[in-house]
Amino acid sequence: MKLKIKKGDLVKVIAGESRKSQGKVLEVLPDQQKALVEGCNLVSKSTKPNAKNPNGGIIQKEAPIHISNLMLIDAKGNATRVGRRKNADGKLVRYSKKSGEEIK
Repeated sequence: MKLKIKKGDLVKVIAGESRKSQGKVLEVLPDQQKALVEGCNLVSKSTKPNAKNPNGGIIQKEAPIHISNLMLIDAKGNATRVGRRKNADGKLVRYSKKSGEEIK
């Protein structure tokens, strides 16, 4: 299944504990239909001391959110659904269903 959200997109969380928060997509996991969103769905994780974190302890880390709980934010700042259509060059592009504008 082709996902309509890509890495680097600005999205809004519409369901779950992080509802109404916005963030940039850090990573998309297409096989699980999930995405990691910056600053959303934070979980606490215990870590042992290592070179990167010499003291160890508890760190906050983003957990994946299902794609159905995310909405893309278009250029005008509105949360919108995403469609696909061919542009003038015949290339398939994403567009905002609310404003009709092409998504870069």
